[in-house]
Amino acid sequence: MTRKRTIAAIVVAAGRGERASANGDAAPKQYRLLGGTPILSRTVAALLDIETIGWVLPVIHAEHHERYTLLGLGDPRLLPPVIGGANRQASVLAGLEALGAYMPDVVLIQDAARPLIESALVEAVIAALTSHEAALPVIPITDTIKRSNDGQTVAATEDRHKLFAAQTPQGFRFPQILAAHRDAARLPRDFTDDAAIAEWAGMIVALTPGSTRNIKLTLPEDFARAERLIGGDRPMETRIGTGFDVHPFEAGDAVWLGGVKIAHKQKLKGHSDADAALHALADAIYGALGEGDIGTHFPPSDPKWKGAASSIFLRHAADLVAARGGRIVNLDATIVCEAPRISPHVEAMKERIAAICRISPSRVAVKATTSERLGFTGREEGIVAMATASVELPREA
Repeated sequence: MTRKRTIAAIVVAAGRGERASANGDAAPKQYRLLGGTPILSRTVAALLDIETIGWVLPVIHAEHHERYTLLGLGDPRLLPPVIGGANRQASVLAGLEALGAYMPDVVLIQDAARPLIESALVEAVIAALTSHEAALPVIPITDTIKRSNDGQTVAATEDRHKLFAAQTPQGFRFPQILAAHRDAARLPRDFTDDAAIAEWAGMIVALTPGSTRNIKLTLPEDFARAERLIGGDRPMETRIGTGFDVHPFEAGDAVWLGGVKIAHKQKLKGHSDADAALHALADAIYGALGEGDIGTHFPPSDPKWKGAASSIFLRHAADLVAARGGRIVNLDATIVCEAPRISPHVEAMKERIAAICRISPSRVAVKATTSERLGFTGREEGIVAMATASVELPREA
């Protein structure tokens, strides 16, 4: 009886993704939303949908641990992420070395920025590895290709019938590609993809059918095309929601506001961590969705939420937007208090709110003001937070 091959997949997600500034978002492209879902989540899910793949290993940037954790990915076949290297080649080698503990027969190497992979494409790559050491999905070049020696004049016209555009996942027999990557790492050159390393190492690389849907998200127009492929040009509409929250002070030594802990002579009183800013933002999103308020989803009568981090509530609201195929356009929060001073913490709050909602900090505004010593906030008895959320959702009939 023939032993069943073991298959692993590496998802290369260690880049900063700075070129693809879609819709003004500054987040690394692998963590931006596509059709309401983070790109990396889509790529990982597409591989996990293929039952023959036994392990999926993400390779991430050292600074992206929190972003990755907030994706909430979970599957028995999903391995803990490893940290990538200075370039793509080094990141892939880091993933291959980590897979050494599992010694799969076959490994697929997939770019995180190709989230629209289809199972038939992946299975064709896997099938080709029964007779070849390496396999590469490609699509034929349809444009006439010119070569230039100086970038100014044409030197020659290439035979496009012999030219193909490479895609991922690229597949390899694991021991061979690991050895080839180790050897290539000693050279003073960078290889643009893993098939090039296989070619250099003397492997015969089989060509398998790629797909025009399997685009790599690099430029803003790539994101726009991917959104059309996913949504079929669905008409969208903008919704606005508002939120308001207030908490009194009680004995303590710090307050939570905007997801940031601020040292203070008192703390805010509440069933959860009493983060008034996050509560107001969550309610603003719920309002835009017509989905009630925090108390609807997280009743204060439920002891499970006693002392809970308010990031849970805001993340839930943001996830509802994604589940409806929408996106958060912007969030705006105003905090009213005499103390503590908010301005030194505004940037940290923006970063934290953006990370929770998986949007760019440029889409988050946090402002602070006082009540000119009037009312209970003026007497430093508590804090008020107000918020507005703008979201885009598929238009309803």
